Amino acid sequence: MDLALIRSQVRAAVEGLLGVARLKPGQILVVGCSTSEILGKRIGSAGSVEVAEAVLDELLRILKPLGIYLAAQCCEHLNRVLVVEEACAEKYGLDLVTVLPVPQAGGPFAGTAMRVFENPVVVESVKAHAGIDIGYTLIGMHLRPVAVPVRLPTKKVGEAGVVMARTRPKLVGGERAVYKKDAIETEFGKGVDR
Repeated sequence: MDLALIRSQVRAAVEGLLGVARLKPGQILVVGCSTSEILGKRIGSAGSVEVAEAVLDELLRILKPLGIYLAAQCCEHLNRVLVVEEACAEKYGLDLVTVLPVPQAGGPFAGTAMRVFENPVVVESVKAHAGIDIGYTLIGMHLRPVAVPVRLPTKKVGEAGVVMARTRPKLVGGERAVYKKDAIETEFGKGVDR
């Protein structure tokens, strides 16, 4: 287990995703992480708090200065609920649930988040603006409705496959709808009062 390599792979993944997704302060990045898969084992079979600490430390080192909230997804045993900062739950009106994630029920990643977050709470769901799935933990249920795959050079953290997504607002209006601001000038001419 090379923790330095794991950290560098997490860093590359999150920095790459942030470059594409352009998250703003106060937005949410959901991360699901199987430390078992990072170690090359079947999900849920060989969790590691040490690996979880390395992954979380790297994520928070990047996200905190940017003001981006991290939502740490629990495992399937806890119905994939999430650990977030209390301020995130309050800002988004998230529904709290009563459970304390631990390595054997929630997973080492979420259990470690409960220990290292400043004011952790557990919520039923989020509608995140972007997400990173390390080890096929199925974060899609916690993304906003239109998820867009993000393909970057970082394909793995340790032995775990990595899948990333950003989200975008829905396109509405049908074939006559206009989606780009410069098209408004084509339709109405330049200098139109708005």
